[in-house]
Amino acid sequence: MTDAQETAEATTLRTTGGAPPDDVDSAPIPLLEPREGIPPVVADSDALAAVVAAFAAGTGPVAVDAERASGYRYGQRAYLVQLRREGAGSALVDPVGCPDLSTLGDAIADAEWVLHAATQDLPCLREIGMTPSRLFDTELAGRLAGFARVGLGAMVENVLGFALEKGHSAVDWSTRPLPEPWLRYAALDVELLVDLRDALEAELDRQGKLEWARQEFAAIAAAPPAPPRKDPWRRTSGMHKVRRRRQMAVVRELWTARDQIAQRRDVSPGKVLGDAAIIEAALNAPANASALAALPGYGHRMSRKQLEQWQAAVDRARAIPEHELPQPGQPLTGPPPPRAWADKDPVAAARLSAARSAVSALAERLTMPQENLIAPDTVRRLCWEPPADPTPETVAEVLAAHGARPWQIEQVTPHLLKALTTPEA
Repeated sequence: MTDAQETAEATTLRTTGGAPPDDVDSAPIPLLEPREGIPPVVADSDALAAVVAAFAAGTGPVAVDAERASGYRYGQRAYLVQLRREGAGSALVDPVGCPDLSTLGDAIADAEWVLHAATQDLPCLREIGMTPSRLFDTELAGRLAGFARVGLGAMVENVLGFALEKGHSAVDWSTRPLPEPWLRYAALDVELLVDLRDALEAELDRQGKLEWARQEFAAIAAAPPAPPRKDPWRRTSGMHKVRRRRQMAVVRELWTARDQIAQRRDVSPGKVLGDAAIIEAALNAPANASALAALPGYGHRMSRKQLEQWQAAVDRARAIPEHELPQPGQPLTGPPPPRAWADKDPVAAARLSAARSAVSALAERLTMPQENLIAPDTVRRLCWEPPADPTPETVAEVLAAHGARPWQIEQVTPHLLKALTTPEA
């Protein structure tokens, strides 16, 4: 049996519920080691030019990963980019020293990029000039193939039989210089990514899902950047406690002030002022800085100047005319929340219930998460406003209009059509 056949067999056993041989279970899982050691960090134009030349001359897919400083710095910029390609080896590139990586992006533009959870890394890669024309997402491939655990470590262990080092995923990657153990961790993230891609491609092909995966990957690569979120202050944790419009204004003013300070200082907003503290101020409406200081989140460690800046935000909210206060909820651009359907439209609620049951049963048969089979929002929109004459063609048109891929439409249309046309629906 070849190595590829062994990998495919092991993958089949793990995704279909079979058990691997006893000796595989009992054998200790080897810790993955860098094949060529830890590469030096590329932080200047000359070193970058050498990497660009090496990767342009390489062959096959390119493993790509990025490390951010979420929870430490403002925004989601990349602080380290890791790459690996046959013939080029591995590279660690510092976007602080090399903020424009468009030459590197151009050098591998025609190659397939292999990423794990691509939608998480693509925005920060795009900011520094790196955008793939085609890709393979190993996390999404794992979901489509039916793996219960799709984190990179779990996938490498279950599919390839190696253990990745753990413990540095949530560190402050803006730290300079980066410690050697962190660099080792980062280099290993791309060490076997192409090997994982090859094994997952074989498994998807075995399950008859490879074309489905290709459509998903193409949709990710072609997707435009997400538009700025409207009223991001409404996503403050604990917002469900805030019911009055004046209280909402306090949340908005404090959130905006915090965001401006965090951006100016380049720190995570949560390090400037916690969400819980914003909600406390909104619910209690302190009259002055002394009253504010008595609330949770504004304790003795906060300076008088800081207290006054937050109180100024509360005071601005107090001064807003009634007619300018924020409305209780964002304008709906689609169906109402499903919990309201039974009262607003019982027939639509019945359609949704039938459709959800059908999607759930189909996803179970196909061994994949429901949300990867078809977006829940798409199902809701179809059930709230179904075609006047539900047919396979009209249902397919609605699904396509909401972004469903051809494979999804082919799979779910017969089941959703039945849900829309049964008498009880």
